[in-house]
Amino acid sequence: MSYASLMVAVDDGLHAAQRVRLAADLAHRLGTRLVGVAACVPDYPRGYGETAVPMGSAIEDIRQAALTRLAGFEQIFREAACRSDRVEWRSDLDHPVRFLEQQARAADLVVVGRYAQNEGVSLGAAVDLGDVLMELGRPVLVVPPGVERMEAKRIVVGWKSSPQTRRAVWDAMPLLRRAETVQVVRVNDGEDASEIEDVARYLALHDVNAVPRRVVASGWTAAEELQRAAVEADADLIVTGAYGYSRLREWFFGGVTRDLLADASVCSLMSH
Repeated sequence: MSYASLMVAVDDGLHAAQRVRLAADLAHRLGTRLVGVAACVPDYPRGYGETAVPMGSAIEDIRQAALTRLAGFEQIFREAACRSDRVEWRSDLDHPVRFLEQQARAADLVVVGRYAQNEGVSLGAAVDLGDVLMELGRPVLVVPPGVERMEAKRIVVGWKSSPQTRRAVWDAMPLLRRAETVQVVRVNDGEDASEIEDVARYLALHDVNAVPRRVVASGWTAAEELQRAAVEADADLIVTGAYGYSRLREWFFGGVTRDLLADASVCSLMSH
């Protein structure tokens, strides 16, 4: 298995160019195509398209302003993606997640950014990470703000026996096989470690240099334990399933996905 096409969500946020540079560098090292994708919703008057709102030059001006924003997004992409040999651009006046979902049919891996509080993305152009994970049907690489390179030489797999985690491990296989070391980490309270040992042996069959590591819960959340494991391993990528519980439950009670999306300092490859 290998990646043939990477896709990156582009906007005009503070860290958009850094995200594109990370995706372009990864595409260059993997020898893949890189597709930049952006969409925005014009700021039409409330009720436009639903009730009788007068048509005229004002509506066309709003539409042209949105097209101008998209042209600016493309410029950010073109300039930041110069490291990649094969690039392609796709954009439209549409809801950004819906358009990204449509275009994800042409991607093996989709790169999105976690926004900083001062990100400053234009109105109608922001991508919601939870919606992306739930709707794309593709593995998603979430890039924290300020990160513009991911070596992926050392990777932490946050293991949980769930369909989402098993899918994430398979989806990350092209990166796992290239890594120098992979730690299969399970956070538990003293349960048997044979499960992660079995996963490490399975990965070895795919030429992955994997070792199991059981982390005994010590009062930290599972997401915090995974981040600590990544720091200790000098890893810059965490691989894990997304929303093993319902998204609503995680919103109320917390969970690994929500916590990693909120404050992980390294990239996270997630599958749902």
